[in-house]
Amino acid sequence: MKRSLALLFIGALALPAAAAAQKPAGKASPPPTAAKIANAMSAAPSSISAKATIMDWPATPTGKPTTLRAGSNGWVCYPKAPGKDENDPMCLDGSWQKWAEAYMSKKKPQITTLGIAYMIAPGGANGSGTDPWAEKGTPTNDWGWDGPHMMVLSPDPAAYKGMPTRRTSGPYVMWAGTPYAHIMTPVTNK
Repeated sequence: MKRSLALLFIGALALPAAAAAQKPAGKASPPPTAAKIANAMSAAPSSISAKATIMDWPATPTGKPTTLRAGSNGWVCYPKAPGKDENDPMCLDGSWQKWAEAYMSKKKPQITTLGIAYMIAPGGANGSGTDPWAEKGTPTNDWGWDGPHMMVLSPDPAAYKGMPTRRTSGPYVMWAGTPYAHIMTPVTNK
Protein backbone atom coordinates (compact mmCIF):
# COMPACT_ATOMS: atom_id res chain seq x y z
CA MET A 1 0.00 0.00 0.00
CA LYS A 2 2.71 2.42 1.03
CA ARG A 3 4.71 2.75 -2.12
CA SER A 4 1.74 1.80 -4.30
CA LEU A 5 -0.15 4.88 -3.26
CA ALA A 6 3.02 6.93 -3.39
CA LEU A 7 3.25 5.95 -7.05
CA LEU A 8 -0.44 6.60 -7.65
CA PHE A 9 -0.90 8.63 -10.82
CA ILE A 10 2.67 8.10 -12.14
CA GLY A 11 3.92 6.40 -15.26
CA ALA A 12 2.47 3.62 -17.38
CA LEU A 13 1.86 -0.03 -16.56
CA ALA A 14 4.53 -2.54 -17.61
CA LEU A 15 2.39 -5.66 -17.07
CA PRO A 16 1.24 -6.12 -20.69
CA ALA A 17 4.80 -6.39 -21.97
CA ALA A 18 5.72 -8.87 -19.25
CA ALA A 19 2.59 -10.90 -19.88
CA ALA A 20 3.24 -10.97 -23.61
CA ALA A 21 6.77 -12.26 -23.04
CA GLN A 22 5.40 -15.20 -21.04
CA LYS A 23 2.65 -16.31 -23.47
CA PRO A 24 3.05 -19.77 -25.00
CA ALA A 25 3.85 -19.78 -28.72
CA GLY A 26 0.79 -19.81 -30.94
CA LYS A 27 -1.47 -17.95 -28.51
CA ALA A 28 -2.27 -14.31 -29.06
CA SER A 29 -1.51 -11.94 -26.20
CA PRO A 30 -4.52 -10.26 -24.66
CA PRO A 31 -4.83 -6.62 -25.55
CA PRO A 32 -3.02 -4.40 -23.03
CA THR A 33 -6.36 -3.08 -21.78
CA ALA A 34 -7.63 -6.60 -21.07
CA ALA A 35 -4.44 -7.49 -19.17
CA LYS A 36 -4.68 -4.32 -17.08
CA ILE A 37 -8.34 -4.96 -16.31
CA ALA A 38 -7.64 -8.56 -15.29
CA ASN A 39 -4.77 -7.47 -13.05
CA ALA A 40 -6.82 -4.70 -11.41
CA MET A 41 -9.71 -7.10 -10.79
CA SER A 42 -7.38 -9.52 -8.97
CA ALA A 43 -7.01 -6.97 -6.14
CA ALA A 44 -10.43 -7.61 -4.55
CA PRO A 45 -13.03 -10.37 -4.21
CA SER A 46 -14.85 -10.86 -7.51
CA SER A 47 -18.10 -9.78 -5.86
CA ILE A 48 -16.53 -6.29 -5.72
CA SER A 49 -14.15 -6.15 -8.67
CA ALA A 50 -16.66 -7.52 -11.20
CA LYS A 51 -18.67 -4.29 -11.03
CA ALA A 52 -15.90 -1.86 -10.07
CA THR A 53 -14.64 0.93 -12.30
CA ILE A 54 -11.20 0.00 -13.58
CA MET A 55 -8.81 2.93 -13.91
CA ASP A 56 -5.39 3.08 -15.55
CA TRP A 57 -2.47 5.11 -14.29
CA PRO A 58 -1.75 8.35 -16.17
CA ALA A 59 1.24 8.56 -18.48
CA THR A 60 2.68 11.56 -16.61
CA PRO A 61 2.90 12.55 -12.93
CA THR A 62 0.51 15.45 -13.47
CA GLY A 63 -1.83 13.53 -15.75
CA LYS A 64 -5.20 12.09 -14.84
CA PRO A 65 -6.04 8.41 -14.65
CA THR A 66 -8.10 7.04 -17.52
CA THR A 67 -11.11 4.75 -17.33
CA LEU A 68 -10.51 1.30 -18.79
CA ARG A 69 -13.95 0.05 -17.84
CA ALA A 70 -16.91 1.83 -16.26
CA GLY A 71 -18.39 0.25 -13.15
CA SER A 72 -21.58 0.48 -11.17
CA ASN A 73 -20.79 -0.22 -7.50
CA GLY A 74 -18.73 2.84 -6.42
CA TRP A 75 -15.45 0.92 -6.16
CA VAL A 76 -12.37 1.81 -8.22
CA CYS A 77 -9.61 -0.69 -9.00
CA TYR A 78 -6.12 0.01 -10.36
CA PRO A 79 -3.66 -2.46 -11.91
CA LYS A 80 -0.21 -2.92 -10.39
CA ALA A 81 1.77 0.26 -9.94
CA PRO A 82 3.81 1.22 -13.01
CA GLY A 83 7.50 0.49 -13.07
CA LYS A 84 7.40 -1.87 -10.08
CA ASP A 85 8.32 -5.52 -9.84
CA GLU A 86 5.73 -6.16 -7.12
CA ASN A 87 2.23 -7.21 -8.09
CA ASP A 88 0.26 -4.67 -6.05
CA PRO A 89 -3.09 -3.88 -7.71
CA MET A 90 -5.68 -2.25 -5.45
CA CYS A 91 -9.43 -1.69 -5.16
CA LEU A 92 -10.72 1.30 -3.18
CA ASP A 93 -14.15 2.22 -1.85
CA GLY A 94 -15.30 5.86 -1.77
CA SER A 95 -13.57 6.73 1.52
CA TRP A 96 -10.29 5.27 0.32
CA GLN A 97 -10.60 7.18 -2.97
CA LYS A 98 -10.84 10.43 -0.96
CA TRP A 99 -7.91 9.28 1.19
CA ALA A 100 -5.77 8.54 -1.88
CA GLU A 101 -6.52 11.94 -3.42
CA ALA A 102 -5.48 13.66 -0.18
CA TYR A 103 -2.37 11.50 0.17
CA MET A 104 -1.23 12.23 -3.37
CA SER A 105 -1.61 15.97 -2.84
CA LYS A 106 -0.08 15.75 0.67
CA LYS A 107 -3.23 17.12 2.24
CA LYS A 108 -5.06 15.88 5.31
CA PRO A 109 -7.79 13.45 4.28
CA GLN A 110 -11.36 14.37 5.21
CA ILE A 111 -12.80 10.95 5.98
CA THR A 112 -16.41 10.80 7.20
CA THR A 113 -17.21 7.08 6.86
CA LEU A 114 -15.46 3.78 7.41
CA GLY A 115 -13.33 2.80 4.41
CA ILE A 116 -12.24 -0.56 3.00
CA ALA A 117 -9.55 -1.23 0.41
CA TYR A 118 -8.22 -4.51 -0.95
CA MET A 119 -4.80 -5.61 -2.14
CA ILE A 120 -5.33 -9.37 -2.10
CA ALA A 121 -3.67 -10.38 -5.38
CA PRO A 122 -0.66 -12.63 -4.94
CA GLY A 123 2.24 -10.27 -4.43
CA GLY A 124 2.60 -7.32 -2.12
CA ALA A 125 4.98 -4.45 -1.62
CA ASN A 126 7.85 -3.19 0.50
CA GLY A 127 7.56 0.01 2.45
CA SER A 128 7.67 1.80 5.75
CA GLY A 129 5.10 1.02 8.40
CA THR A 130 5.70 4.34 10.17
CA ASP A 131 6.61 6.99 7.57
CA PRO A 132 4.20 7.68 4.69
CA TRP A 133 6.96 9.34 2.65
CA ALA A 134 9.86 6.90 3.18
CA GLU A 135 11.45 5.54 0.02
CA LYS A 136 13.91 3.15 1.67
CA GLY A 137 14.41 1.36 4.94
CA THR A 138 16.05 2.87 7.99
CA PRO A 139 16.63 1.38 11.45
CA THR A 140 13.56 3.22 12.77
CA ASN A 141 10.94 3.24 9.99
CA ASP A 142 9.67 -0.37 10.22
CA TRP A 143 10.56 -1.14 6.61
CA GLY A 144 9.13 -4.45 5.53
CA TRP A 145 6.97 -6.51 3.25
CA ASP A 146 3.19 -6.54 3.26
CA GLY A 147 1.74 -9.47 1.36
CA PRO A 148 -1.91 -9.74 0.33
CA HIS A 149 -4.03 -7.64 2.69
CA MET A 150 -7.07 -5.48 3.16
CA MET A 151 -7.02 -2.04 4.72
CA VAL A 152 -9.50 -0.36 7.04
CA LEU A 153 -9.82 3.39 7.38
CA SER A 154 -11.68 5.00 10.28
CA PRO A 155 -13.05 8.54 10.38
CA ASP A 156 -12.15 8.53 14.09
CA PRO A 157 -8.39 8.12 14.77
CA ALA A 158 -9.24 7.04 18.33
CA ALA A 159 -10.41 3.75 16.82
CA TYR A 160 -6.76 2.79 16.32
CA LYS A 161 -5.77 3.15 19.99
CA GLY A 162 -4.42 0.00 21.57
CA MET A 163 -3.52 -1.68 18.27
CA PRO A 164 0.07 -2.57 17.36
CA THR A 165 1.82 0.16 15.42
CA ARG A 166 4.54 -2.09 13.99
CA ARG A 167 4.18 -5.06 11.64
CA THR A 168 2.94 -8.17 13.37
CA SER A 169 1.51 -11.46 12.13
CA GLY A 170 -1.93 -9.85 12.40
CA PRO A 171 -3.52 -6.43 11.95
CA TYR A 172 -1.51 -3.33 12.79
CA VAL A 173 -1.86 0.43 12.36
CA MET A 174 0.27 1.66 9.50
CA TRP A 175 1.50 5.26 9.70
CA ALA A 176 0.10 5.71 13.22
CA GLY A 177 0.05 9.29 14.44
CA THR A 178 -0.17 10.71 10.91
CA PRO A 179 -3.28 11.86 9.03
CA TYR A 180 -2.80 8.78 6.81
CA ALA A 181 -3.09 6.14 9.57
CA HIS A 182 -5.06 3.01 8.69
CA ILE A 183 -5.32 -0.63 9.70
CA MET A 184 -3.40 -3.19 7.65
CA THR A 185 -4.96 -6.66 7.87
CA PRO A 186 -3.08 -9.61 6.31
CA VAL A 187 -5.30 -12.08 4.46
CA THR A 188 -2.72 -14.88 4.19
CA ASN A 189 -0.08 -16.34 6.46
CA LYS A 190 3.35 -14.74 6.09
